[in-house]
Amino acid sequence: MSDRMRSDATPGLPPMAAGDAFALVARAIAYLQRHRLQQPSLERLSAALDCAPATVQRQFAAFAGVTPKRFVQYLTKEHARRLLADSADVLGAALAAGLSSPGRLHDLMVSTEALTPGEVGRLGAGVRLQYTFAESPFGSVLAAASPRGLAFLGFVDEAAGGRPAATADLAARWPRATLVADDSVAPVVARVFARFSQPAPVAPPLHLLLAGTNFQIKVWEALLAIPEGRLVSYGALARALGRPEAVRAVAGAVGRNPLSVLIPCHRVIRESGDPGGYHWGLPRKLALIACESLRRDSPTAGAP
Repeated sequence: MSDRMRSDATPGLPPMAAGDAFALVARAIAYLQRHRLQQPSLERLSAALDCAPATVQRQFAAFAGVTPKRFVQYLTKEHARRLLADSADVLGAALAAGLSSPGRLHDLMVSTEALTPGEVGRLGAGVRLQYTFAESPFGSVLAAASPRGLAFLGFVDEAAGGRPAATADLAARWPRATLVADDSVAPVVARVFARFSQPAPVAPPLHLLLAGTNFQIKVWEALLAIPEGRLVSYGALARALGRPEAVRAVAGAVGRNPLSVLIPCHRVIRESGDPGGYHWGLPRKLALIACESLRRDSPTAGAP
């Protein structure tokens, strides 16, 4: 066990740095997802992380508001099926109410702007995107923004190529845009993920800039109507959009979502309760679903 990990569990010594805490929680989530059927104990989890049980318990509780043992109970297919049944009419009602006004997404107010067809055809030419890597409770993310709004938020999936692959993903979505490394985007990332560890502060709307086809944008806007702690199936999403025959096309648009977490594509799963795919790694999708379920069941979860 490293001295850094030991020190956090030792009275009188400095607490674990924020970046280290994020990394520890991300590793814990990945381990719990892989071993969820065995319902691993705190001791087993701590041994796998090479970290003191008290440290794991404290950092995990600060993140999720509950113990790892309870957290893993939200990673099962049975729980996903219950959420699907509970959310059967939520999406249709939300879409019927209209999406013309800024959508309320978890504790953030967001507003969206779509590129014009001409701008989409120019593939980002003339757009300057400032981008940065930052940490989150679910691992590293890459964020990119223009003066018109946040244009990309994607997780760094180490199993799929890490930071180079994440950068290539951004570049492929905006092939003619000018990409400039700039840490000024980091506070936006911090705001997105603050809700997982503390009540989100009142703040101006977070503006999102969407680049996609008309159909993709329609699907992404529909995703904004899914409340936190709820799940819908790909088929239900297609029906709510008035396109019951287009389940595959809807699933493709969900998979092309450029703004993870903010546009909650992780809340769409298969009718069977199987999570389906996720562009940024299935363990991360399950972790997001579990964390939001916990917050729904315990409104004070994550609060300091």
